[in-house]
Amino acid sequence: MEAAELFQRALDLLLAKDMDGFADLFAPDCTVEFPFAENTPARLTGREELRAYLADYPNRMDITGFPSVAVHRTTDPATIVVEFTARGRTVATGADYEMRYASVFVVRDGAFAELRDYWSPVRAARASGALRELADELVGEVRA
Repeated sequence: MEAAELFQRALDLLLAKDMDGFADLFAPDCTVEFPFAENTPARLTGREELRAYLADYPNRMDITGFPSVAVHRTTDPATIVVEFTARGRTVATGADYEMRYASVFVVRDGAFAELRDYWSPVRAARASGALRELADELVGEVRA
């Protein structure tokens, strides 16, 4: 399966809240990086670590759609850059949720081998009701 098709399958599985199916799209030895992460891991190594990371995601975020998706092909057919928006609600608060992403996917042997997922930790914290905790942590780092 080519990279863009695999990405579309990933979106379908996220909408279906099938985190195991989503994780199965990744190679056993994949790497997943979140370069802007705060209060969450910045790097996951291997499909099973990704699976564990995502296990309770549907209990936190109820994704209901992807209103904006743009797939950019690169000179390497195994690599795509995707800009997309996820929309839904935060389960704990019931508040609306919208997050914009820019992600780089690399496919090897029909599976995602690498993902670099760029998202805003501030927007994520706001959506999950953890903005105060993030702010306190950042202020603590400044004072240290």
